Amino acid sequence: MNYAIIAAGEGSRLAQEGVKRPKPLVELNGEPMIGRLIRIFTHCQAESINIIVNQEMTDVKKYLDTLKLDIPLNIVVKSTPSSMHSFYELSRIMPPGKFCLTTVDTIFKETDFARYISAYESADGSCDGMMAVTPFIDDEKPLYVDVDDTTMQVRGFLDNPFDGVKYISGGIYALDGKAIKVLEQCMQRGTSRMRNFQRALIEAGLNLRAFPIDKIVDVDHAGDIATAERFILEQ
Repeated sequence: MNYAIIAAGEGSRLAQEGVKRPKPLVELNGEPMIGRLIRIFTHCQAESINIIVNQEMTDVKKYLDTLKLDIPLNIVVKSTPSSMHSFYELSRIMPPGKFCLTTVDTIFKETDFARYISAYESADGSCDGMMAVTPFIDDEKPLYVDVDDTTMQVRGFLDNPFDGVKYISGGIYALDGKAIKVLEQCMQRGTSRMRNFQRALIEAGLNLRAFPIDKIVDVDHAGDIATAERFILEQ
């Protein structure tokens, strides 16, 4: 399994609220967010880790350059207009095969993530991707996910919910090469935003399944740091 991290945002809200470090280097219980993800991925049998950082994040690139891993650590330094564009840049350096993509500020428990990866790797051949979903809403603009409760197949991605929709996207995507072809088509059409890419996956006929995780949080504001630290330590 290959892993990818989008760490190309500017973290402007954190900076405006007095956080001095670039978002990927913000520490949670003494560990930089990006370092925590890398550690978790290596524990989940990572074959490679692929990361994009923006051109202004020189401290993040310096930190990554100090890491000594037993697997390839591929880094793209480029500022992009959206997470979907960052994903496209990552897709050009990732080895072929199954991969898991997330943003640097998506915080989950290690045990939940390990179960998620295990479920995707053991899924039957008809599964083209597995999306982490959560009933916990901690996002200013959540993307709701319509899921068949019996098969856990994803039926759609919605900006606004309707009765019976109980999950939102957790911002963790486990996919295969079919998704990269859809991504390339999105880029050619001028599609923007990750949520529209996810809708394109459904439109292209990919079989996506949902994997529920009780709680996933994002670090968007200074106050989220302490919340994330407590969440990580919860039993």
